[in-house]
Amino acid sequence: MNMHTPFIARVVLAAMVASSAAHAADAEQKNTVEKCYGIAKAGKNDCAAKDKSNSCAGRAQKNADANDWIYVPQGLCDKIAGGIKG
Repeated sequence: MNMHTPFIARVVLAAMVASSAAHAADAEQKNTVEKCYGIAKAGKNDCAAKDKSNSCAGRAQKNADANDWIYVPQGLCDKIAGGIKG
């Protein structure tokens, strides 16, 4: 047996544990946040626009564009003027 095998096995195991923890956190976050359209500041949107005018986070061209969104805590979008729950 190679002397590096136990070390490599521990590194692989640590990577797998970290990956599964990140996946669990993503699943939990989806239950506590919602997309809110119409409130993102220019250049601060979270992902692609609804109308496909941009395909990446941080590409919103203007403030409060109804096609751009950000994640907000569940229930907050309804309380923000101009916020459209998505």
